[in-house]
Amino acid sequence: MPVIRPTPAPLNSGDLGLDFPALGYNYINNLRKSSPAHGPERGEPGGLKNLHRWPVNRNGPKGMNLRTILVILLLGVAVALTMSLGPADHRSMAQGKMGAHMHENRPDLSTATFAGGCFWCVQADFEKVPGVVQVVSGYAGGRQANPTYEDYAEKGYVEAVQVLYDPRKVSYQELLDYFWRHVDPTDAGGQFVDRGPQYRSVIFYHDDEQNRLAEESKEKLARSGRFQKPLVTEILQFTNFYPAEDYHQDYSQKNPIRYKYYRWNSGRDQFLEKIWGHGGQKAANPGVPGKSSKPSDEELRRKLTPRQYEVTQQEGTEPAFHNEYWDNHREGIYVDIVSGEPLFSSLDKYDSDTGWPSFTRPLEPGNLVEKEDRRLFSVRTEVRSLHGDSHLGHVFKDGPPPTGLRYCMNSAALRFIPEEDLEKEGYGKYLKLFEKPK
Repeated sequence: MPVIRPTPAPLNSGDLGLDFPALGYNYINNLRKSSPAHGPERGEPGGLKNLHRWPVNRNGPKGMNLRTILVILLLGVAVALTMSLGPADHRSMAQGKMGAHMHENRPDLSTATFAGGCFWCVQADFEKVPGVVQVVSGYAGGRQANPTYEDYAEKGYVEAVQVLYDPRKVSYQELLDYFWRHVDPTDAGGQFVDRGPQYRSVIFYHDDEQNRLAEESKEKLARSGRFQKPLVTEILQFTNFYPAEDYHQDYSQKNPIRYKYYRWNSGRDQFLEKIWGHGGQKAANPGVPGKSSKPSDEELRRKLTPRQYEVTQQEGTEPAFHNEYWDNHREGIYVDIVSGEPLFSSLDKYDSDTGWPSFTRPLEPGNLVEKEDRRLFSVRTEVRSLHGDSHLGHVFKDGPPPTGLRYCMNSAALRFIPEEDLEKEGYGKYLKLFEKPK
């Protein structure tokens, strides 16, 4: 029989100045952990059922008729069934499908395996990486075969993800950089709100080269001084991996509300923001040709011209009509001068009579971050790059159709790649934008 372990005290992270109320803590643990056999903090007393301990008027509120009471009862049953849905309800679906999520063998793809706590979160993070073909949630590194959600912790497994990626588009080194920025490598007892050895962070290497790169990246991070505590993330030889049950796969997409509630209250993103700063969590930029993490300030000062540094790192503005691209009419794309991430296309560029390069829309909306800017005694919308965290310019609602937007950018924050150089620069997928109709 599974052992029901006592519920620990609510998480209170003094290091981060974060406080997770007991009710929220128990609620998210019931979202994540419906089986007591899974390990510490699984379905213990004081969990979701406490949410229903409200004072009840047994005679019903005044004016409540039988129909209303029946509707409330039916809604209550529906909610209870939804919230109680767990491993037992899906066991028959999952049996015999433990390998159903694995991609067909392709010699042009490579495999990486990482453990970073809750596999819902780790899967969602790695699925955002360009060059990653597939991410599967599962259990890795255990002693017995065929683990399930109910017993994988007892069998010595950790929650992990297996990443299938195209090494021509993203390297293993870049995946390592991305991994470090999405975990707490100093936590030996789990990850964030999830406690227990089944949640510890691990890099499982598949060959000697991955082992070498993983050890080097860990040493580099330790020397950086980013963390005050020792790094305890294990680097282990890959032995086994079993895909988790169907209902765990792509959980963030299937259950977005419950996932977002869990993730926010877990403290994961707050910790990463505190350690890496604005945009730093995503600054490891896999999939962008020739780029990895955001360079250090010293390297940026060496790489960038004084004007480029002032604009991208100090939110400066270059002179109108005296910049490189305001009147550039060649076909091609514009990328971040720091990270190389694609931002805009010449197909959306127009003459705004402002003296700065202006666009009606971004080429890759996901590579832009918009922030409220209250400087200069006005309220504007600042535009920054997602991975490089570079200041690019501002967006205004006075542009031409079809968007009505004017992305007013600084040339100093951009690098132009002409159509004829897209392939050799690693941006060949955008060539189709410039194909002439036959």
